[in-house]
Amino acid sequence: MQSDLATILGVEQTGGLGSAVKKKEELGQAEFMRLLVAQLNNQDPTKPMDNFEFLSQIAQFSTVSGIQDMQTSLSGMGESMMSTRAIQASSLVGRDVISASNQAAFVPGEEIEGVVAIPVSASGVQIQVSDSSGQLVKVLDIGNVDAGIHKFSWDGLLDDGTSIASGNYQVIASGLVDGAVEALPAFASARVTSVSIGAGGSEISLNLDGGDSVSYADVLQYL
Repeated sequence: MQSDLATILGVEQTGGLGSAVKKKEELGQAEFMRLLVAQLNNQDPTKPMDNFEFLSQIAQFSTVSGIQDMQTSLSGMGESMMSTRAIQASSLVGRDVISASNQAAFVPGEEIEGVVAIPVSASGVQIQVSDSSGQLVKVLDIGNVDAGIHKFSWDGLLDDGTSIASGNYQVIASGLVDGAVEALPAFASARVTSVSIGAGGSEISLNLDGGDSVSYADVLQYL
């Protein structure tokens, strides 16, 4: 019987069935069906395989095969999604975005733009603009505002009509909430200069012209 089974499986008789298993660690669907047919052809007619056992073997193989197919499918979907995200991120190069960064690059003739997030109604809201050395150059009075996301912009002109120099600037915000001064989240608009993609495409970062780098997932708005 072992000789017939070895012949069916296409292995040399000297190695036996054990050699066939060793030569290939995993049985594919074709090998499984050939082994099953061989088992049926060589079973003892007086003691045929139990129907339950027969169906159980098929069900077990189908389950394993289904899981492998699902894993392959999910892996393909994951790679496709990462590829799509990388393409979307690359399309932002040269565009302005508002992200989880308060760094802005100013060019005369343009504006410093951004948003301030107000969790609850606040009064006396101000935006402080500082240069790269931390020197305060401008305070923008926003006034009393309700809870929400509020835009702000500044043309870079000082009180005497002169413009601040080109370079990187930082914006922070504060306001009175229930009578106490609190810092408020402020985010500046910045231009995307390049995109960095981590190993396997799992992490995508946007490099901004203000010198900051933020995760693609932290982009709040495209301009």
